[in-house]
Amino acid sequence: MFLCDNSKKLCFFPYIFFFFKLFHEMENQTIVYMLVLAGLSDLPSLQFPLFLVFLLIYLITLTGNLLILLLIFTDSHLHTPMYFFLGTLACLDMSYSSVTVPRMLFDLLRERKIISVPACITQICFFIFFALSEAFVLAVMSYDRYIAICRPLHYMLLMSWKVCVKLVSGVLVFGAVHSLVHTVFLTKLTFCRPDVLQSFFCDLPQLLQISCSDTFINVLLIFCFGTLFGVTLYPYVTIISTVLKIPSKTMRSKAFSTCSSHLTVVVIFYSTVFFNYFSPNSGYNITEDKVASVFYATLTPFLNPLIYSLRNQELKTSLRSRRFVKIRIKAILQTTTVY
Repeated sequence: MFLCDNSKKLCFFPYIFFFFKLFHEMENQTIVYMLVLAGLSDLPSLQFPLFLVFLLIYLITLTGNLLILLLIFTDSHLHTPMYFFLGTLACLDMSYSSVTVPRMLFDLLRERKIISVPACITQICFFIFFALSEAFVLAVMSYDRYIAICRPLHYMLLMSWKVCVKLVSGVLVFGAVHSLVHTVFLTKLTFCRPDVLQSFFCDLPQLLQISCSDTFINVLLIFCFGTLFGVTLYPYVTIISTVLKIPSKTMRSKAFSTCSSHLTVVVIFYSTVFFNYFSPNSGYNITEDKVASVFYATLTPFLNPLIYSLRNQELKTSLRSRRFVKIRIKAILQTTTVY
């Protein structure tokens, strides 16, 4: 109970202060059902130029990954386990880019970027599924390169088509299970003010920051994802030590060239993800977090086909010969002749 002196006017001040503080705390704990996306920039003059830039990036992403799929599908020389995994990676790149970029393009043309909590959780569910599946595929591809370089005589036995299909199926199942577990625990959370996500899409770290309930399970799942980096990187330690023992300089450079493009993709993908998800300063450096999000959400799927096509001699040869174009034209001509 508050004490007051003889002056009745002064007696009310402690009560006013107490109720004002209580109201302020209740306002901060108000459960929200609609969220505001901060976007990439607050400047209205930059919205349309950003729309054009990311629309171009998205179209190139789809075109580049579709081109890789066509090359792999139509060129019999590329019907190998390595290109089977590369084709899977191209599909995942298109899919998880399509989860974030179309919504971002839509928001860039709107003045107020609002999304409901269920829609936000749905976007996170699909993003985690495709992104985590991509991380698993990168891990599988690293072991594929390990077997090809360190155990070449057993390669076809260990990486048969049956094994490849099982690996990709397992990757998708693990990605789906991990995503569903995340989603189930996200639906149990409550979100409070401030209701602004400092990102251009519903990203998990930003959503967890505005939660006013326990996020332990979701944070634990994020750290479980971090172990994939070690699983992906470990084969390259063995590969590098094995390649360095090769006496021929030509053979060494050839061995490095077979895995350099994949290692580049791994470094770009994981470095930006780790910066946003595992950095102790994440959430404080808003601009840096947004740049990292742009890299792993939009630029990584955009860069992957460029890296693989520029650094891969077989893909470049197939592209130059335009075998896939000749096959398509021949098929169309045969169909026309039949009719």
